[in-house]
Amino acid sequence: MSMAAGARPEEIAVRTYVAEEAHPHAEGDSTSLGFWIYLMSDCLIFAMLFAAYGVLGGNYAAGPAPKDLFHLPLVAVNTTALLLSSITYGFAMVAMQEGRIGRTQLWLAVTGLFGLAFIGIELSEFADMIREGATPQRSAFLSAFFTLVGTHGLHVTAGIVWLVTLMTQVRLHGLTAANRRRLACLSMFWHFLDVVWIGVFTFVYLLGVLR
Repeated sequence: MSMAAGARPEEIAVRTYVAEEAHPHAEGDSTSLGFWIYLMSDCLIFAMLFAAYGVLGGNYAAGPAPKDLFHLPLVAVNTTALLLSSITYGFAMVAMQEGRIGRTQLWLAVTGLFGLAFIGIELSEFADMIREGATPQRSAFLSAFFTLVGTHGLHVTAGIVWLVTLMTQVRLHGLTAANRRRLACLSMFWHFLDVVWIGVFTFVYLLGVLR
C-alpha cells in the first residue's frame, strides 16, 4: 500500500511537510547555546565568591591585612599580561576569519605565553604570602581571598590547556568549521576571564590597599 492504513491523504501531506520543514537549525547553534549557558553558570559561581569576599574580606583575625600583603605594582603587571592576552586572542580571531592558519597559530601562542606569565606571577604571589604565614586558614579574609583568586587562576589554567589543544587541532585539521566554533567559544571564555579579573583587581586588590 502507498499510504498507511487508515490515514487520509491530507494527513500524510501534513506529516511530510513537518518532517521536512520543521525547525531547521544551523550547524553549531546548539554548541553556542550550550556554551553561553555554561558561561552564565560561571557568572553565578564568581558572583557567589565575590559576595563571600565582600562579607568576609574585613575579618583579619588579628592577622595580616591587604595593605600588609598586596604589592600593587606586581598585580598591575599581572593584570597587564592578562589584558594583553585578550588583545592577542582578538588578533588570532581576525587571522582565523582571514583563513590564515600560520598567523592564527602565532597569535594563539602569544596568548598562551601571556596566560602562562599571569599564572606564574600569581603562583609567586601565593608562595610569598604563604611563606609570610598568610595561609588560607589564617583568617576569613585569607580564606575568601585564596578561594576567589585561586578559582580564577584555575580557570585561566584550564583555558591554557584548552588553547594548546585547539592549536594542535588546527595544526592537524586546519581551520575547519568545527575548529572555528571551538576557537570562538574559547574566545568568549578568555574575554570572560579578563572581565572577572578586572573585578578582582578593583574589588580585592585596589580597594583592599586603599582601605
